[in-house]
Amino acid sequence: MLTALFAAAAVQALRHAVLPGGSGWLGRGDGLLHTVMASAMVVMAWHRFGEGPSPGRTSFFFAAAALWFPLTAVLGLRGPRWAALVRRSPHAVGMAAMAWMPLRHGGVTDPQTGGAVTGVLTLCLLAYALRSLTRDLPTLRGAPENVGVSTDLGGPCYRFWQGSTALGTAIMLLMHH
Repeated sequence: MLTALFAAAAVQALRHAVLPGGSGWLGRGDGLLHTVMASAMVVMAWHRFGEGPSPGRTSFFFAAAALWFPLTAVLGLRGPRWAALVRRSPHAVGMAAMAWMPLRHGGVTDPQTGGAVTGVLTLCLLAYALRSLTRDLPTLRGAPENVGVSTDLGGPCYRFWQGSTALGTAIMLLMHH
């Protein structure tokens, strides 16, 4: 199930990354990072850590990706920076979880510290998943004529994929390989 989820999420993120229109360079960068993340999760579901790239290189890449989101929010030219930072923080947490997984499962971290970091990342991912997946439910229940397939960035379809990916990442973070 996780393989199908992450494969579909990778396709959806890639579609948004290359979709012509208003996503701009920031949206394309976000989409490409989400594509790489979802693709890596497909591979992680089937391989043990240590069989692929070194945990250090993988963690470094995703740590840099985690920094992309708050840095682009703070350095962005549009809108209030604090609001942008809050909006982009769940994506940073997801990338941080991706940076953490190879270290945790590869035995590089202290077990006590590792448990605390894993717990915090998991709780953040679960909160974001719950918010994303349930945000549109009252609207959908109350107005069936408004139900449609939306692929707008920020629309119900987008929030479904973001929430599903966060939930799948939380599951993968807790799995032992």
